[in-house]
Amino acid sequence: MPGVLDGVRVLDFGRYIAGPYCTTMLGYLGAEVIRVEKRAGGEDRYVYPLYHNEDGSEGKGSLFYQVGANKKSVTLNPASEKGREIVKKLVATADVVVANLPGPAMKHLELDYDSLVKIKPDIIQTSISTFGDEGPYAERGGFDGIGQVMSGAAWFSGTADSGPVKANAPYIDFGTAILSAYATLAAIMHHRATGEGQAVNGALLNTGLMMANGLLMEQAVLNINRQPTGNRVQTSAPSDIFATKDGHVLTHIVGNGLFKRWAIMVGEEEQWTMDERFRSDQSRGDHRDIVCERMAEWCLERTTEEVLDLCAEFGVPAGPVLAPAQTLEHPQVQAMGVMEPVDIPGQSTPAPVMGAPFGLSKTPGTLRSVAPDLGADTDDILGEVGYTADDLAALRDEKVI
Repeated sequence: MPGVLDGVRVLDFGRYIAGPYCTTMLGYLGAEVIRVEKRAGGEDRYVYPLYHNEDGSEGKGSLFYQVGANKKSVTLNPASEKGREIVKKLVATADVVVANLPGPAMKHLELDYDSLVKIKPDIIQTSISTFGDEGPYAERGGFDGIGQVMSGAAWFSGTADSGPVKANAPYIDFGTAILSAYATLAAIMHHRATGEGQAVNGALLNTGLMMANGLLMEQAVLNINRQPTGNRVQTSAPSDIFATKDGHVLTHIVGNGLFKRWAIMVGEEEQWTMDERFRSDQSRGDHRDIVCERMAEWCLERTTEEVLDLCAEFGVPAGPVLAPAQTLEHPQVQAMGVMEPVDIPGQSTPAPVMGAPFGLSKTPGTLRSVAPDLGADTDDILGEVGYTADDLAALRDEKVI
């Protein structure tokens, strides 16, 4: 089934998650994505290696199996003179160029928008940085965690005892990738309507500020200076992670209707719904310790399965806290069918690679190919732009490709 981006060629100069997963999202929709990486391979290729090669070197990592899906691989030294010539020839064939590098590095490699439009006037250039184009940090690089800590999120996720807590899942990286893919799609739509290219910009700190914006607005307007409370939500209750007889569950109760159903479930409707301290989400949040203490007692008297069954019966949102092994085995995860088994060299167990994390009834995103071996498509891609077998051999001897 054709994808909505069939015929769109994307050059991926991304490293680590934000750039590479942006192009992965475009690849799910049918774009031809060519990953251009250094001759030894990008460092993100080997994160969490799933096997070792015959020479003992690390093979592809699990992160790369996710962010490298639906891509072709070209190896290249873009900083060399001949490498720059190759980049220019590839750009002339492309519709979109994606890179997540600081501004000075983009300019040095001539991947900035001003340089690219000289090669292809209607090019769409998607640049992803840590801090954007302006400000005292604009030329600095960074990773996901910087977006978490500078947005206020990591500080607020901690507790007075633990200090700030960074989420292990790189949600800023993936969020920036998705937002950048969204903006790139808008640029592609504009190009189809007008024939014009444009520059698209994403930034890790932008994503962090967007996700923490509600907290930041409240602080700016009310100067409230909330203190961190870990998993315990401050604007509703009982919203927290609670221990059961054999595990943990999370509940998130928002709105008077849900709170009433919770009160009925614990067998104390009148006690909780008639008390003025619990009349609204914020008032319940203000008195969260009282409400959560009752929920904690109720959960400790039951197993996780019993808690979840009763929550489902009374319409109270809840979910189990799962270790990764439990996640893989959970019937709901398996029923969703969003992870596809991919064979791994030398391993008997396939890797469950996440497919398109969205649904489209007419033009679904598809996992057409697994993450490519290093340089697997170099000869074919460069052959398309005029390089002969002898040219390619010479470029290899000169360590350009």
